[in-house]
Amino acid sequence: MFKGHPKGLWILSLANTGERFGYYTMLAIFTLFLQAKFGFTAGLTSNIFGGFLALVYFLPVLGGYLADKFGYGKMVTTGIVVMFLGYVALAIPTGNNIAGIAAMFGALFLIALGTGLFKGNLQVMVGNLYDDPKYSAKRDTAFSIFYMAINIGALFAPTAAEKITAWYMSKDGFFYNGDIPAMAHSFLDGNLSGEALNKFTELATQQGAQYATDLTAFSNDYINSLAGSYHWGFAVACVSLILSMAIYVLGKKTFKHADVNTKEAAAGAVHVDDLTPEQTRSRVKALLLVFAVVIFFWMAFHQNGLTLTFFARDYTAKSAEGLTRIGFDVWNLVLIVFAVYGLVGFFQGKGKERGISCGVVVAALALLAWKYSTMDASVEILPQKFQQFNPFFVVALTPISMAVFGALAAKGKEPSAPRKIGIGMVIAVLGFTIMALGSIGLPIPNDLAATTTDYRVTPNLLISTYLVLTFAELFLSPMGISFVSKVAPPKYKGLMMGGWFAATAFGNYLVSIIGMLWGSLPLWVLWSILIVLCLLSATFIFSIMKKLEHVTGDN
Repeated sequence: MFKGHPKGLWILSLANTGERFGYYTMLAIFTLFLQAKFGFTAGLTSNIFGGFLALVYFLPVLGGYLADKFGYGKMVTTGIVVMFLGYVALAIPTGNNIAGIAAMFGALFLIALGTGLFKGNLQVMVGNLYDDPKYSAKRDTAFSIFYMAINIGALFAPTAAEKITAWYMSKDGFFYNGDIPAMAHSFLDGNLSGEALNKFTELATQQGAQYATDLTAFSNDYINSLAGSYHWGFAVACVSLILSMAIYVLGKKTFKHADVNTKEAAAGAVHVDDLTPEQTRSRVKALLLVFAVVIFFWMAFHQNGLTLTFFARDYTAKSAEGLTRIGFDVWNLVLIVFAVYGLVGFFQGKGKERGISCGVVVAALALLAWKYSTMDASVEILPQKFQQFNPFFVVALTPISMAVFGALAAKGKEPSAPRKIGIGMVIAVLGFTIMALGSIGLPIPNDLAATTTDYRVTPNLLISTYLVLTFAELFLSPMGISFVSKVAPPKYKGLMMGGWFAATAFGNYLVSIIGMLWGSLPLWVLWSILIVLCLLSATFIFSIMKKLEHVTGDN
């Protein structure tokens, strides 16, 4: 699984791991930050979140265009520097006035621009490593490994955000409660009364008895403390980018031959297969069709940072008991990953390798059992913590999916990349079906403030949804990137990889539609919208499957 790859893959993957850790730490708290600090509504927060994600994934088009002219490496290093400046600006505490909002938008633009220069071009260089016939058969495997590395960084991000929030707020004598920020802003705006006001008074008293008679002071103090903790969370990204730059620069010699532009390729620096104008048009057309399909997958999938986070905060139990507790300690998840990789190594290895793998499995499970026995009977949950399950499932399931695809390939039955994308869309339907069924009977969001009955659901609902959506992601995302790397005409590689991200950008902007509908509609209706869109997309891609497989030579 991990053998036979060029050294450059590991350096580029690690550089991306560091950058993604900072990005996902920021993203884990971003929507919570917008509502806590500025008091934005769910609709406005959704628009900002969707617009930012759209920009993050659209600007790789610009980054790819520039890289095709000036080189991928130059754009990657420039992107890291620009991202660093953006995260520094976002980490600086500001007021919640117009100036603070303007500073926040400026920081978001720098982050998006830097990501646009960095993200797609790093992946193009990974693909270039596999243009060598010696490695070409391992292209799909390479992108699965690369994608797994992204999610290693993302796995630890929610825990980092949670620990920073708890540490900073404890200095002010507070602890996190997801119900408070929105109610505090409503109180300061004079919009809280009746049962909702009584509930807010109770929450304030839990934070400190002195606040029972001064809700104005409590509202301001709590909002400022929580917003300050989020600024510290954003600072984590600055540190992670320094590490990414160090890894990239120190390991540059391992992938230097993959850092070329169109002029260098034309001059003979690398071998490029000639394509006729008709072949070029055919490949670009196939890519555009795939781009059109994945728009709706990303619209559904990236609800994890928006409406699924709202659901975690507002509808999910605030604590976990029993076996469910295991998942809310990131080190338990790491032990599970070691156990999974040990099992895969045992079945794929020989001789001493199998003995070592068996030892890893036993040690990981023994440590996991010990940690479980020492855990509190009930574990408190912060809403952003749920976002660690998707990267965990990616890291844990990648070797299994690679083993399955490898076994199918050995029998000549492995699905083509376009077919895997279609299967991924179908699996996404199943994921949101779980959410729709689990949301039947829950109160609509606009009625929550005055709701006194116990309506919160088990954390297992979101965990199972993330599991199924991760299966969909593994079929679609790394395979899609590999497909672009393989099919894109050589002189348009950067631009076409940018096109993949542009499609993701449109999907990410459409994420906000569900967020804007959050409030007045039953939750099962919102999830059903995503179910229908994913079904239509799956139907479309299977209807053009022969055309796509003809271009890739898989038919």
